[in-house]
This record gives sequence, structure tokens and C-alpha cells, in this order.
Amino acid sequence: MYAALLNKQLVLAATEAAQIKSKTQKNYSCPRCHHRVQLIKTAQGAYFKHLTRSTNMMGEKAEHALSKALLKEALREAGFNAQLEIPLAQGQLRADVLASPQLAFEVQCAPLSLAEFNHRHQLYFEIGVVDVWVVGQRHYLQRQIKKSQLIFFRKNQLWRDYYLEVNPKRKKLILKYNVLLEPVTSRVHYQMMTFALNAQGLQRLWHFRPQLKTYQVNSAEQRQYLMRQLMQKTKIGQSIATALYVKKMTLDDLPEKVFTEMRYVGQLNNVLAYLN
Repeated sequence: MYAALLNKQLVLAATEAAQIKSKTQKNYSCPRCHHRVQLIKTAQGAYFKHLTRSTNMMGEKAEHALSKALLKEALREAGFNAQLEIPLAQGQLRADVLASPQLAFEVQCAPLSLAEFNHRHQLYFEIGVVDVWVVGQRHYLQRQIKKSQLIFFRKNQLWRDYYLEVNPKRKKLILKYNVLLEPVTSRVHYQMMTFALNAQGLQRLWHFRPQLKTYQVNSAEQRQYLMRQLMQKTKIGQSIATALYVKKMTLDDLPEKVFTEMRYVGQLNNVLAYLN
């Protein structure tokens, strides 16, 4: 990682490395898990690394290393001069797999904070490199979207909201596309296609033109879910109850569309969106 917390402030590895002249370590911590990390300085640049006693990352490290190696080989077979762990942005950034001067792949298997993601993504933007993020098992998309997964979603006209996963053991890339959320619940719907992690698989991925499904939801189930949230006084239930009170409305005043229209990744549930 290229950023850490020091006295509750986010600091950059490159900046810290330039300021520290001795091997003395400050009390750095991970922005996400808050475990201790140490500053590592190399000839190619600087970065922060979790201390072995603070976290058990061996499984993720092996997954990360194998995924990068497989992706590099697949890109080379496809005609790219792909390279691993290339320092960029004057050492502030290290690309997991640099496919070309304008294209990099980041394979994310470990936890990643929003602050660190934004820092790395902004650096890529500033140097004119497109960063493609592929996630490992920890971040696989299931039937509900975690807040920590939101940073990895991308959008285009063909796939709509989509998500890329890697399975190095099976040598596969998994594309989850046309991702939509139910109107009120947190359940997610998506289509999925698997591609071999080789040159042919990458070609198939790049030229994939799917038929997008229209998802159907049961409006009665959405209403029942909303009633449970109100009765159990959950966080979302209390927010909706307050909004209804302010608007001087009841559930019967809500239009049918808030219980039938799917919503995009990152959007409020339809009831709150309507009331706001």
C-alpha cells in the first residue's frame, strides 16, 4: 500500500521515505484495519507493508502473486509487453501489472480503504494511465453489496454496472455485469460470464457483447421488507419513518414505482430517494 495513518493523518510512503534518513520506524497503521504497518524503502520506490504479527495475509499474498503472474502472461500472449510491479508517478505508485504506458491492472486481494483507493486512482488519472481493478476472493460479489466493494464497480454502455473478479486456481476471470439492486431491499441481481485467463480469454472479454436481462421483482415482497424495517426500527427503517413524518405521508401514499423499479449500484433505496 502507498498510504498509511500517522497520528490519525493519511501520509504517503514516498513523502515519508524522503523525510526519514534513518531506519527508525514511526507508528504507522493501516487506514482500513488499523493494524501496524512498516515503511519499506527500495531503489524503485517506497510502500507500506503489514507487520507479520499484525495480520494473516499469507493466503491473500499467494492469491495476489499468482493472479498477477497469470494476468501478465495472458497479456503478453495477447501482444502486450506486460510487466509486474512497475513504479510510476515518481515512485508514489506501483502498478501490479503494467500492460502498456496507458494501461495498468490492479489485482486487489487484501482489504483496501476508500482513502487509499482514491489516492491510487487519482495518481493513475494524473499520469494518463487507465487503471483496471480486478478483485480476489475476499471481495467476490455475492447477493448483497458491501460498502467496501463499491470502489471496484465500473460502468459502460455494453455491460452497464460491472465487476471483475479473478480465480487464479481455476485460471479464470469472472465478469459480473448488468448489476442492479432491488427497489428497497439490499439484494443485488447480476449476469455473469467466465473467461479463461489467457490470450483467447482476454480477446473474448474485450469483444463481449451480451444480451442484457430485465429483472423482475415482487412489489409485495419489497413492501413487506419495508414494513419489517419500520417495525424493527432498524437504521434504514428509522430514516424512512422520519422522512414520512416530515412529509406528512404514510406508506399508502408511496407510488407503486418505488417498489418495482430496480436501482443502480450506489443509489439510495427507492423509498428514501423518493422522499428526499
